[in-house]
Amino acid sequence: MAIDDLLDEHEQSERVRTWLRKNGAGIIGGVVLGIGAIAGWQWWQKEQVGKLADANVRYEAVARSLQSKNLDEAAKEVAALGGGKAGIYADLASLELAKAQVEAGKSEDAIKTLRALKVEGEFKTLIDQRIARLLIETGKPQEAATLLGAADDSSGLEIRGDALIAQGKRDEARELYTQALAKLDVAAPQRRLLETKLMDAGGTVADPAAEKN
Repeated sequence: MAIDDLLDEHEQSERVRTWLRKNGAGIIGGVVLGIGAIAGWQWWQKEQVGKLADANVRYEAVARSLQSKNLDEAAKEVAALGGGKAGIYADLASLELAKAQVEAGKSEDAIKTLRALKVEGEFKTLIDQRIARLLIETGKPQEAATLLGAADDSSGLEIRGDALIAQGKRDEARELYTQALAKLDVAAPQRRLLETKLMDAGGTVADPAAEKN
């Protein structure tokens, strides 16, 4: 091997060593951070799986308590359910508990259970409507009307009409029932009940076919 080649190799190795001295710590740090990130991700995944498993166990406990009609114990288990991904178990358990409470004649407890739900969007609308119905049943029609505000979907209008009927305001209720009926599909199963409510309020049910013509 020529002397020039040895010098070139020596020079190259010196350059490599110099570069490693300057950048080696950064490289090692990056590797350590990478390993740490992977370990952290694996730990986080295990934590999530653990939380879901725990939530599932509590949900099963709620189901057993409801089957045995132990509503107080079921309520404790529902309260113990956490949020995050486990929230779906809490929501389902709360809905089942509220249903059982209503069936047991504990509408006030059912209202509290439903109000504790942290929901948004269409699900919140449905929960608010269910709460409003229970408020009317427990003699709080004005509170039900306030909760629904100016809801203008078919179900919202119907419940607002029910609240007005409970307050003796038949004329205003009749108007809301008419609006609700106009927004309801002709084949909807709840149409017959809504028509009955409208007629009881002194209104007339128009022929859907005539309305189209």
